[in-house]
Amino acid sequence: MRNLWIFISRYNAFFFFIIFFAVGIILTLKNNVFQRSVTLNSTNEVVGSAYERLNVLKRYLNLGQVNDSLATENAKLKTELISLKNIDSSKTIIVKDTVNQQQYTLLSAKVIKNSVTQRNNIITINRGSDDGIVKDMAVISPNKGVVGFILNVSPHLATIRSLLHKETLISVNLKKNNAFGSLVWGDGNFDFRKAYVKEIPNHFKVNVGDTIVTSGAGGFPKGIEVGKISKTKISTGDSFMTLEINLFNDFSTLQYVYIIKNRLAEEQKVLEIQTPNEQ
Repeated sequence: MRNLWIFISRYNAFFFFIIFFAVGIILTLKNNVFQRSVTLNSTNEVVGSAYERLNVLKRYLNLGQVNDSLATENAKLKTELISLKNIDSSKTIIVKDTVNQQQYTLLSAKVIKNSVTQRNNIITINRGSDDGIVKDMAVISPNKGVVGFILNVSPHLATIRSLLHKETLISVNLKKNNAFGSLVWGDGNFDFRKAYVKEIPNHFKVNVGDTIVTSGAGGFPKGIEVGKISKTKISTGDSFMTLEINLFNDFSTLQYVYIIKNRLAEEQKVLEIQTPNEQ
């Protein structure tokens, strides 16, 4: 306490100046309309600017929650879109229980680990068996393109065998003529922006710029766009051609994915096991 009084007595002139200065400003603002108006406007501007910066910071901190919400909403919309695309237009069907009748439903998930530079790339997501995820489910991206298949599952997490993996094989076809082929990654050139379609019969007319889509096999709904043809390679003496395509999906910026739940997947698997291929 003694030191405090010594400090005040030593700098009493400064404290008196501050007190009188504050009183002078208050009296000036109280008795002069112009000065009061200018001060209020300046204060409002400073406070408004501070609140604006604070709101920007709050919006930034809430981006993760907003993105998760948008991903969930997009999953619902994509589910409805896929269901509409897979309706048999030759039949008139009235469906009352749309939840149980639709073949495909989509579940959004956040990518927590990803790679694009390995020979066999794996993606980790924040969904697991507690969310109904099982091995071999197909996975697509939020915009366009296929991502891969569920590989391993734990209660809260799962890994995806990316399209950028030597063991990933996806059935596709040419959008314009339905010619079937197999989508693979890497044909001596491991570029995450490109893939290859093999086993397209040579008699089909193929042009650069043609679109490749999923065929409807392997857990993917029919018609999901994969990429556009960038090069055609026809092997002499071979009855099939290999196509190079530019992928629509950019794996290097992947943040969210959609897991496709196929209501008929188990039924199809059992049926195919019971029906062996002809020798």
